[in-house]
Amino acid sequence: MSAPVIPKTQKGVIFYENGGKLEYKDIPVPTPKANELLINVKYSGVCHTDLHAWKGDWPLDVKLPLVGGHEGAGVVVAMGENVRGWKIGDYAGIKWLNGSCMSCEYCELSNESNCPEADLSGYTHDGSFQQYATADAVQAAKIPQGTDLAQVAPILCAGITVYKALKSANLSAGEWVAISGACGGLGSLAIQYAKAMGYRILGIDGGDEKAALFKELGGEVFIDFTKTKDIEAAVIEATNGGAHGVINVSVSEAAIESSTRYVRSNGTCVLVGLPGGAYCKSEVFSHVVKSISIVGSYVGNRADTREAIDFFTRGLVKAPIHIAPLSAVPEIFEKMEKGQIVGRYVVDCNQ
Repeated sequence: MSAPVIPKTQKGVIFYENGGKLEYKDIPVPTPKANELLINVKYSGVCHTDLHAWKGDWPLDVKLPLVGGHEGAGVVVAMGENVRGWKIGDYAGIKWLNGSCMSCEYCELSNESNCPEADLSGYTHDGSFQQYATADAVQAAKIPQGTDLAQVAPILCAGITVYKALKSANLSAGEWVAISGACGGLGSLAIQYAKAMGYRILGIDGGDEKAALFKELGGEVFIDFTKTKDIEAAVIEATNGGAHGVINVSVSEAAIESSTRYVRSNGTCVLVGLPGGAYCKSEVFSHVVKSISIVGSYVGNRADTREAIDFFTRGLVKAPIHIAPLSAVPEIFEKMEKGQIVGRYVVDCNQ
C-alpha cells in the first residue's frame, strides 16, 4: 500500500483555557514520536469526561491548550521507527489511556491505567477531536478491518469502562445487576454487556424515552426516579432482596449513596461515574453487617479492551449513537451539561 498523503494542517476543536471558547479551526497535524502511531481519525465519541477536561473541575491538571476526545476510531497513516505489530492501513482506536511507562508495579500487573506516568488522550495528550491524532502503539486499540468505525468509537471508552466495571462486580450468570444512570452513554452499553454476560438487569433513570430505550436494549426492570417515591424499596422488592451488584454510572452523589442501601448482602457497589467533589457515603453498621463491598473501577487494560471490542464485533453490543459534525462539539457539550442526551454522540471528523 502506498503511503497516504498527510497534510500539514487539519480541522480540530481546541480550547486554550478551562471553560474557554471551544474553537473549531485549522491546527497543525502532529508528528508521531518513535513509539507512536499517527491515526487519521474518522469518528470520535463524545464522553462526559471530555466535558470535565474542558471545565478543568477534576483534581488533575489538564494540558493547555488542549484538543479533547478519547474515543477515536480511524486508520493508521504513519508510525514512528520503533513501532512493531502495526502497518499502514490498519484500523486503530484511540483510548483514554494513551500510554504508560510499562515498567512500574502497576503496569507489570496489567493495571496500566494506575501508572503514575499515565498519558491520557484528550486530557494530558491531544485527543480525537481532530482529523489526525497520535497514540502510543502499545496502548492503541486494534480494530478488525471492515468494522463500522462510527459504531465502534464509543466502545473505546464507554464500552471498555462498563465492561471492566461489570467484571469488577464479580457477578455470576442469573444474578441481578442494577445500573444507576441506565440510559446515558455508559449505561446504554452497560445494559447490553450485562445481557451478553448473562445477568438480570434493573435500570434506574428518568423519563419515558429512557424507559423505552431500556426495554429496547434488553433490560428487565426499569425504575423511573422521577415517578418512584422510594427507589431503594422498589429495587429491593424487584430483585427479591437487593441487587447482587450495582454499576454506578450516574453522576449524582445522592444516587451513589443510595446504591449502598439497596445492594444485596455480600454484594458489590461499583463506582464509575465521577461527579466533581463527590463522596460515597455508606452507613458503617449496615456496611459491616451486610458485608458489602464498594470498589472503584477505572478504564480497562489491554485485555479488557480486546474483550470489549470482541463483544461488539460479534454483534452482542451496539452503541445507540447520534452522528454529528466535528464542529458540533460545543453544542453537544451544552446538551450534556443539561442532561439532554439519550445514548451517545459521535462526531464525524471529516465534517
